[in-house]
Amino acid sequence: MRRHTRPTCTSTSHQNAYEDNAIAIMKLLTLALLLATSTLAQPTAAVQLTAANIIAIGPSTASCAGSVAPSECRTAIQAAPWLAFSFSNFGHSAFSTQAALLSLILYETGNFTYSVNHYPGVPGQGTRNMQSPAFNLLYAKWLSESCTNCRLSAAQVANAEGASVEAVLDLVNGDEFGFGSAAWFLATQCTADVRAALATGTTEGWEAYMGCVGAEAGGERRAIWESIIALEHW
Repeated sequence: MRRHTRPTCTSTSHQNAYEDNAIAIMKLLTLALLLATSTLAQPTAAVQLTAANIIAIGPSTASCAGSVAPSECRTAIQAAPWLAFSFSNFGHSAFSTQAALLSLILYETGNFTYSVNHYPGVPGQGTRNMQSPAFNLLYAKWLSESCTNCRLSAAQVANAEGASVEAVLDLVNGDEFGFGSAAWFLATQCTADVRAALATGTTEGWEAYMGCVGAEAGGERRAIWESIIALEHW
């Protein structure tokens, strides 16, 4: 007798169900991809900050000729690479965040004129966001502990701490560390909520940032920030 065997192929109804499930899965994957893309669509500085951007905001940064503090003064051409480097190092990719950091630095340094506090002349206060001596010490310790190629040892920091607040400032007040201090402060001393709010580019976010740094959110500070944030991109 002829032996009957079960068909190895699926029935038409089963095949259709399989295809329907496959299509449904593809639709879900596509939707998930779209949602993920929209979530990541934060305002970022796709183009790096340049000297031309800074000069357009603060024309006096084009030159240090005749500066009242020639040893401290830096031009936009000198500052821009270090600022961009610090933004990248500390993960500040949103244009709004970079705008706020630049506005703080321009205000505190008189358009890159100063890196040490002269008015009223607080000993040990400095860097490009005019950090207090206490934060300069924290910054120096962080660099010695967390940065593998910063050429700053814990022993150097301890020796400077034992000497004077000015000695600590000297450790962190070169161009690389000095222009990086504002980005470090935001990344390590402000909360995640403040950083997230600042990245939105809103007045409320900027005011939250000013609260973190302990500064009044008005007057010339606000005017500088508004002039930069109005650009919307570099």
